[in-house]
Amino acid sequence: MSSNNNIKDDLEKAFHWYQKMSENGHVEVMFDLVLCYCNGKGIEKNLEKAFYWFQKATESGYVEAMFYLADHYYSEDGTEKNLEKAFYWYQKAAESGHVKSMNNLASLYNSGEGSEKDLEKAFHWYQKAAESGLVDAMFSLASHYNSGKGTEKNFEKAFYWYQKAAESGHVNAMNNLASLYNSGKWVEKDLKKAFYWYQKAAEGDLEKVFYWCQKAAESGLVEDFSKWTSKNKLIDKFIQEAQLSAKNNYEVLEWISYNKLLNINYYSKGGFSKIYKASWSDGPIDSWNFDKQQWNRWNFQTGYEVILKTLNNLSTLEDNFLNEWKYHYNCQEKSFSKFIQIFGITQDPYNFNYIIVMSYARKGNLRKCLSDIIKFKWQDKLQLLKKIILGLKVIHKSDLTHNDLHDGNILISDNYELFIIDLGLCKPINNLQDFDKKANDIYGVVPYMAPEILRMKPCTQASDIYSFSMIMWEFTSGIPPFNDKAHDHQLIYDICKGKRPEIIRNTPKCYVDLMEKCWDSDPSNRPTITELEYEISE
Repeated sequence: MSSNNNIKDDLEKAFHWYQKMSENGHVEVMFDLVLCYCNGKGIEKNLEKAFYWFQKATESGYVEAMFYLADHYYSEDGTEKNLEKAFYWYQKAAESGHVKSMNNLASLYNSGEGSEKDLEKAFHWYQKAAESGLVDAMFSLASHYNSGKGTEKNFEKAFYWYQKAAESGHVNAMNNLASLYNSGKWVEKDLKKAFYWYQKAAEGDLEKVFYWCQKAAESGLVEDFSKWTSKNKLIDKFIQEAQLSAKNNYEVLEWISYNKLLNINYYSKGGFSKIYKASWSDGPIDSWNFDKQQWNRWNFQTGYEVILKTLNNLSTLEDNFLNEWKYHYNCQEKSFSKFIQIFGITQDPYNFNYIIVMSYARKGNLRKCLSDIIKFKWQDKLQLLKKIILGLKVIHKSDLTHNDLHDGNILISDNYELFIIDLGLCKPINNLQDFDKKANDIYGVVPYMAPEILRMKPCTQASDIYSFSMIMWEFTSGIPPFNDKAHDHQLIYDICKGKRPEIIRNTPKCYVDLMEKCWDSDPSNRPTITELEYEISE
């Protein structure tokens, strides 16, 4: 405690002598006195007195004080904002050789604040500051050469100053320099240098740290574009666009060589596909290895477990069907924790069917876990339901409907994270364009289908809410709805007439009320996904 008192005493003594010397006209000490008043060292903080001594120091010709006085006038720190006075003192300091003042004066000329807008004078002062080594001014000078503001366009000089600023650590200059190398504008195209500067920019700005993938694609992936093809222009375009727009490793899609998929074993069957489990010898992309100039990958030594979704009778892809996978990918981008990750696409060399390569959820689908979930506490059940709601919310907020939500299309990981799959795959793959709406052509799992769908009306977001109500019921019963009945015309007729699963005894009334709202025969009476989220969270 005594040491703190000693420091306090020393600061008070320092302030005393700063004040004495300032009153006797010592200009440099006036600035020290200003700092005491600004920071409350040795005296109570007082911005008005700090400002008074700023003025005294500037009137005595102290250049550093001129700069800070201008800053105070510009930012309303200790005095009223006065752009004209800020301009005046920046100008005085700049004319006395103060580099930061040169840059700020240029900015005021550029914007027309505190003085008439004058781009030529702005250029002049940016140039003076840049030549004096101020990095921000280098970037601004490059921008003026690029745009021709206040001077003639000169791309060679623009490139020179972007490079100087980038080499001095200016993040935006790094980004611009990378773009120039990437496009081949003003300089010979060099994707490796583009990647280098994009990566440097990411390292210098935490908000851009995941931007690496988009620009890494320009180097590591774009160079590979000519080395692979799916033999389908739509797939090639889909993968390439995903690579070029990816902002993190989770968003990267790849064309995966079939020979990289090992230990392929049958896993299960979906409505329009067969599911296989395999080990991907490379594993997904993690990050770029600068030393080896190649990608770091997950589990590249032991292999990475994946699911292969084989698209039956599909050696050629229709654009409409590929859109469904684009929907899944777009939702995956918006909420990677709610949708199973797609790693890429491959092709079986024997039957030429295309295969989606996806992440593996160890517990399988929701239906397989019902016997465990039925034993959960109500609070834990509600948390699982909320995870499904949040995934469905992403779909609905994207102006989409799932169209085929049921317990087989929700996967569960070891730690009970839930992932929605098969977005929009309720239509037959071989007949996407001309869906014949006849009773015997209904596609989906009947107990989860809303009455309006069974009556051949369009699927809406309210139809997804109906499907969710059946999952709610499963959480009370531990079995799928209408598990004891054939999924035939009679069941379709009964559902359309209002038949619903029997309420399980001891189900909380508030839960029953919400479930019944969700399976109401009138879609307009069902809650929206936002309302449902609110109700479940209550």
